[in-house]
Amino acid sequence: MVNRSKPATNGAELIPQEEIIFGQSAGMRSVRQRVLQVCHTNIPVLLLGESGTGKEVMARCIHSRSSCSSGKFVKVNCSAIPGSLLESELFGYEKGAFTGAHHAKPGLVEQANNGTLFLDEIAELSLGLQAKLLHFLQDGKFARIGDAEERQVDARIVCSTKRDLRPQVEQKLFRADLYYRINVIVICMPRLAERREDVLQLANYYRTRLSEKFERPAPEFVPEVVRFLQTHEWRGNIRELENWVARYVLLGPEESLAAELAQRPRSVVVRRSNGEGTIPLKRIAKDAARQLERDMILKVLQANQWNRRRAAEVLKISYRALIYKMREARLPQREGRDSKSRAAEANPNLPPQT
Repeated sequence: MVNRSKPATNGAELIPQEEIIFGQSAGMRSVRQRVLQVCHTNIPVLLLGESGTGKEVMARCIHSRSSCSSGKFVKVNCSAIPGSLLESELFGYEKGAFTGAHHAKPGLVEQANNGTLFLDEIAELSLGLQAKLLHFLQDGKFARIGDAEERQVDARIVCSTKRDLRPQVEQKLFRADLYYRINVIVICMPRLAERREDVLQLANYYRTRLSEKFERPAPEFVPEVVRFLQTHEWRGNIRELENWVARYVLLGPEESLAAELAQRPRSVVVRRSNGEGTIPLKRIAKDAARQLERDMILKVLQANQWNRRRAAEVLKISYRALIYKMREARLPQREGRDSKSRAAEANPNLPPQT
């Protein structure tokens, strides 16, 4: 392949959108530094990270700052395309190569010529396709299915996977020679829980973007929502955050918090009503509703540092009703509350503690 070392742009500063992508956390500062070091070269990059950590966004960022940014960014989802079709999708085919091939078709590799080929979830490739991909990565040459003539393509290669490829290599599920070919520069995308400093910035970005998309105003994040955003686990990472903000824009803060609680798994105690073992459906529904209400009250209390007056305002019920419901749900009245929380409860006009 032709080595491109000349930068596509001479600007050292990242564009505003990339400031949102990288944020301020230590983990993402390390990612930013690595991206700036390699984006103007033609060296293969391997992106590692859990689902939803932004591997595709980072691949597009590398492409946009590379010398091949004027070419196409071509994504290949290796896990979504069946193995029997993936080879023809990748490398194309000639007319008559197989039943149904009524005309020649260029593959995704050809479409990425002078651009970037992004192989998402490369660990899902079959061993046969891995061998053909390795041949292409070695000299930039390949042949369409049903064609003996080789073609030359010059493309930047970026791969991603959520798996650790080393055990795959040891188990001979992934070719060692291909692993070392794509493992030149590795960038590890941190989990969202490891970059909490960036959560609020990302959430505000999605709030603005989704408000425009849905054509409806989205209120600023109130303190209890901010606390939820900064303390939630975000096991689905940025993808889960974006989905939650979409619910916030569409439903508002109270209902979006309730929707989050409703999606959490919970156990419901099923009791028998008589010796025949019949299950009372109304009792099950009532128990589930009580459990959901208890979880919601507990969540709001924790978000407001157990300030019961402020929690009652968020839940849109009276203070006395909240105390009754807490007793009914056997929730502690003062758990986790310090002197500031008790003072704020006595004077609800005090600003919330953050």
